Amino acid sequence: MTMKFKGNPTPIEGTFPALNEKAPAFTLHDLDDKAYTLDDLLGKVNIISTFPNIDTSVCDKQTRAFYEKASQVDNVQLVNVSNNDKEALSSWCATNGIETLMLRDTDLTFAKDYGIWLPEITHLARSVFVLDKEGTIVYSELVPEVAQEPDYDKAIEAAKKLV
Repeated sequence: MTMKFKGNPTPIEGTFPALNEKAPAFTLHDLDDKAYTLDDLLGKVNIISTFPNIDTSVCDKQTRAFYEKASQVDNVQLVNVSNNDKEALSSWCATNGIETLMLRDTDLTFAKDYGIWLPEITHLARSVFVLDKEGTIVYSELVPEVAQEPDYDKAIEAAKKLV
């Protein structure tokens, strides 16, 4: 599978999970170094927003947009995932005054298990997963061009249907 980066096809490593299947298990760390697993997310509807690099304009827009839109829906948790380091994610949150769950995939297991690793640019592909309270993927989007924003409204609507 490939996606485009600046118009050029770029290979994606891993297999993108299928709809209506349980999301692959993971263990990622937040900005306080607390470990989060898929099991920690169960019992809530989750929007998992993955992005390549928080220090780029589209990733900044994506994280802000999902933060604003998801915070308006009761009982929906936003989970942001990237392979940025702790310092970059912490700095972005502090600079923007946003407190949101930021998880780091520095060992790339999430990226590979979710089929969103872009080895040529060493970042995660821009994607969105909506999980029901049991951890089943009910909506997903793999954005076709790295510089393109995801469809926020479709993801939010999928989450709203679950609460």
